[in-house]
This record gives sequence, C-alpha cells and structure tokens, in this order.
Amino acid sequence: GFMPTIVANSDVVGTVVTVVRDGEVIASRGYGYADLEARTPVDPNRTLFRPGSISKLFTWVAVMQQVEQGRLDLDADVNTYIDFEIPAYEGAPITLRNILTHTPGFEEVLSNLILKDPAPVLTLEDYVKNHVPTRIYPPGRTPAYSNYATALAGYIVQRVSGEEFASYLGAHIFDPLGMRNSTFVQPLPEEMQAAMSRGYRSRRDGEPQPFEIVPAAPAGSMSTTASDLALFMNAMLN
Repeated sequence: GFMPTIVANSDVVGTVVTVVRDGEVIASRGYGYADLEARTPVDPNRTLFRPGSISKLFTWVAVMQQVEQGRLDLDADVNTYIDFEIPAYEGAPITLRNILTHTPGFEEVLSNLILKDPAPVLTLEDYVKNHVPTRIYPPGRTPAYSNYATALAGYIVQRVSGEEFASYLGAHIFDPLGMRNSTFVQPLPEEMQAAMSRGYRSRRDGEPQPFEIVPAAPAGSMSTTASDLALFMNAMLN
C-alpha cells in the first residue's frame, strides 16, 4: 500500500520494487510508467533501468573470479596487470584490494563521467589511459570514492581474461545466473531498446531523457531489470 500512494502523490513517472528473502522473491511490482507518452507500465520482468553504481558490484565479482582462477592477486601492484603506468604515491603502489575498498587515493573527477552523445564513445582502454586522476592520498589509508579506480579494475579483468569487459560479464555472470535482460553494452543493443525506461527528470516535465553513456563503464553502465537483480541478490545472499 505504501508505493502506490507515494507514486500517486509525487513527481515520479515510474519505479519498481523487488524484495528477496531466503532465496525467494517475495514481492516484485512496477509502479507508474516506463514510457509516459505511450502509457507503457513498468514491468519488473521486462522494464530496463540504469542502476548506476550498483554496476560496481558486478565488477567486484568479476575481479574475484579472476582471483579464484589465479590470474589476479589482490595485493599486487596494479601495474603488474596493465599496459601503462600508475605512478606510486609516497613510494606505495595501488593494489586491487585498495580499489575494492575505495582506498586507492585518487581524486574523484566528474569530467566525462556521463555523456549524452553516443558518437564520441571512449573505449574502456582509452578512458583509463587518458583520464588518470591526481593522487591525493596514500593508498590504503583514506576512503575516497573513485569511479576511475573501478573502471581500472574492469580494464584489468578485460586484460587478464582476454575478453572485452561487457562480454566477460555476459558470459561469466549474467548467463550463469539467468540474467537475460542485463548488459553493460553502450549504446544499448537494438533488441533491448524497446524495454528501456525512458527516464524522466519529473512527471511534470514529462520529457524523456537520452540514454546516458558512461565511459567508466565498469563503474556504472549497467542496464537491467528488477527481476534480474533479484537473481543476483539471491546469488550473493546464498
């Protein structure tokens, strides 16, 4: 009873809630519209949303899969795995453990974090090589959120696995979990475009927003459904 009232009395166009407990989905429901003009209702099984930095959880799983397979060491200098150099700061290198705990010491940079025009899409390799942030803390000491560091972790997975990052996630996380409506591909594949929530600033505004391009793809480019995320949640909780 809570969500319909909230949506009806707010400026939200559409939303979705899925709840899991003890390995089961106990509630899953869409509210409002995925497309306001067409009056397409939100469907938890079909409507795609961009969950933003929840994307990072999938990047961490990919890193840990490579750790399990012996290709990565959480405490090795990240320069071991890349084809350019992240300089040491105060004599200390960055490790994947620093990255996974948000303690690499990078300054957070918002420039080129989200683009509206898909034409100048940077590859993950181009992004991590050409947008290295300033180091402002010694690694492992000061928590400081870093989208760049997560992108670097994804690039490391790409290099050591020999698979393009979005393809790796599809083959080794999405497919095994049955997440058939999830992708990190940008722009969105044509066959998935009709299911994407149009995205609105507000119901009063009513103007759909363009699909955002996240050059630091491992940090926030995922598109998925609530039902797919429930599969991931149950896998993590099990």
